[in-house]
Amino acid sequence: MKPVFSIRNVTKKFGKQIAVDDLSLEATPGQVIALLGDNGAGKSTSIKILLGLLRADSGDAEVLGMDSRRQSQEIRRRIGYVPDKPALYDWMTVTEIGWFASGFYPYGYMENYAEMVREFKLPETQKIKNLSRGMQAKVSLALAMAHKPELLILDEPTSGLDAVVRREFLESMVDVAAEGRTVLLASHQIHEVERVADTVAIMRQSELLTFDRLEVLKNEVRELVITHSSEETFEFPFPEKRIATRHDGRQSVHLVRDLTPSQMATLENHEQTVHLEQRTPSLEEIFVGYMSGEIRKENEKAPATEPEISA
Repeated sequence: MKPVFSIRNVTKKFGKQIAVDDLSLEATPGQVIALLGDNGAGKSTSIKILLGLLRADSGDAEVLGMDSRRQSQEIRRRIGYVPDKPALYDWMTVTEIGWFASGFYPYGYMENYAEMVREFKLPETQKIKNLSRGMQAKVSLALAMAHKPELLILDEPTSGLDAVVRREFLESMVDVAAEGRTVLLASHQIHEVERVADTVAIMRQSELLTFDRLEVLKNEVRELVITHSSEETFEFPFPEKRIATRHDGRQSVHLVRDLTPSQMATLENHEQTVHLEQRTPSLEEIFVGYMSGEIRKENEKAPATEPEISA
């Protein structure tokens, strides 16, 4: 299946600062991809490179088979994009801004836009500047979706919105994916994103740490709580499977990935193990683990020192 978008070995620097480091991502139709990371991780830079708003120093990016460097204008016409701070003509009414935008798109745009305005319960004759931030966000989403784009890119679209509006906004993405379209969602609302995303990419300090389907992450990642016979330092025997660790007296907590049954048995029968419990962490806990301490990419060797899980 041809990817809806692809980013291949993309690197971008601003002076000496590396914003994106050898990033590779791609998406297929019908996916909702959550792009997660702390501030400065490189999420927005990656999106702007994909849209052709920034030029990568190396690597390639394509959207709907078009080159992001050479066909950026056509890409932005074909996709839907809601930036973290949408620029709306706030002196226009909800209906007027739809008519204005319809001039850039094929016939049928205004009809679709008006339908979403009614669905979002937006006041058609109200000026944009008089709307709440939540309603303005819904206007931006309606404008981005009215031409039924194959790809919808949302960069922190729910920042500053109340919980109810955030939930409505994110849940509408499931309907988009159900129609076979693709959503790329950069967000820090991890516990809410978990409800709608089927694929997760986690970035930290310009690097992609993991890119997997959410169900794979949930199936492979476990939190192990080990009670030890003494407070002596416990050397985790499978560092290549460990994401992060913290110690607390006679207990150690390990976030691990893809531990085999035989490796679990080795831990349970370890001479320092008194008791071992395991649980499935939430996406937020997995994210915190990847963000904490010294983290390696999944295809690299384990670090010499143990990364710490935040308490």
